[in-house]
Amino acid sequence: MYKFEIYQDKAGEYRFRFKASNGETMFSSEGYQQKASAIHAIESIKRNVPGADTVDLTAMTA
Repeated sequence: MYKFEIYQDKAGEYRFRFKASNGETMFSSEGYQQKASAIHAIESIKRNVPGADTVDLTAMTA
């Protein structure tokens, strides 16, 4: 089961990570001063991800 986990780092900031069904962390967030801001970011991702584009920054044109 995929899930978001909210936690507090050593500096006291709130962060979240997204975990795959096998328990592996797929990505982590930046730090937020307020827990509500971390929750808001999670909700934004849930709402907006289906329309997200993939941009390959490794492709170079000569």
